[in-house]
Amino acid sequence: MTSPTWFEGFTTQRITTAGAEIFVRTGGTVGAPPLLLLHGFPQTHALWHRVAQQLAHDYFLVLPDLRGYGDSSHAPGLPDHRNYSKRAMAQDMAEVMTALGQDAFFLCGHDRGGRVAHRLALDHAARVKKLCVIDIAPTLDMYARTDMEFARAYYHWFHLIQPAPLPESMIGGNPLAYLHAKLGGWGSAGLAHIEPQALADYERCFCTPEAIHTACEDYRASAGIDLEHDRESRARGERIACDTLVIWGEHGVVHRLFDPLALWQAQCAGVVTGQAVPAGHFIPEQLPAATARALSAFMR
Repeated sequence: MTSPTWFEGFTTQRITTAGAEIFVRTGGTVGAPPLLLLHGFPQTHALWHRVAQQLAHDYFLVLPDLRGYGDSSHAPGLPDHRNYSKRAMAQDMAEVMTALGQDAFFLCGHDRGGRVAHRLALDHAARVKKLCVIDIAPTLDMYARTDMEFARAYYHWFHLIQPAPLPESMIGGNPLAYLHAKLGGWGSAGLAHIEPQALADYERCFCTPEAIHTACEDYRASAGIDLEHDRESRARGERIACDTLVIWGEHGVVHRLFDPLALWQAQCAGVVTGQAVPAGHFIPEQLPAATARALSAFMR
């Protein structure tokens, strides 16, 4: 059911960073601890609507659209895709929080937002007080484990990275069907978990040539320059400094193919805790109350 009001009490603005124009929705309690919530593919900040309702009394909430998604800017990808690297996207988020007057903050990312959050916690370690990642394992480990089972389950990781404009043209033939297939997949068993207003936001924002291209660029970066950055960080011994919470869906691919706690502990100098929950991939929408409780208990 859609709530009677859509982000009541929240305000929106556009913040220009060094590399993008970021659409940001803020709300909750001014002066409360800041919590930055990052969405993933193929969504927008609307992913967090129900969670935000649960957390608004205790946190100052920052809900941006990542560059290339939603109502943020959609610049064409550069030849090496560096403008959609997780480093560039994390820098956007650091600049957004600076513009909002937040030097240090709690951080949570789902899906692609979790990968941006991982890089943000490495590149801006002093600013991230605690980190939560939802339904991901580290990108480098996931690509390194590739076999037939993983490729079949996450074929989009290999389809979207093909040179432009092949995947863009294929998806553009019926973007709404593609979007619905993704939103209803990865253990989600359909679209029933999505609020109508959120679904309308995803449809409006994804089904354009520009947005399809920049989503592909996000994945092209992950299969190239992001892996270079991750290998460099590991070679230097860089690890996430703060305590980290990992949540993943027991009906999803991450649960079936990976050991999230072990993989994240290997990349974290702090304490890693977490568990599987009875959901597919889109946990903040499938289990918003449980997600909010877990975040509140951990970020306290």
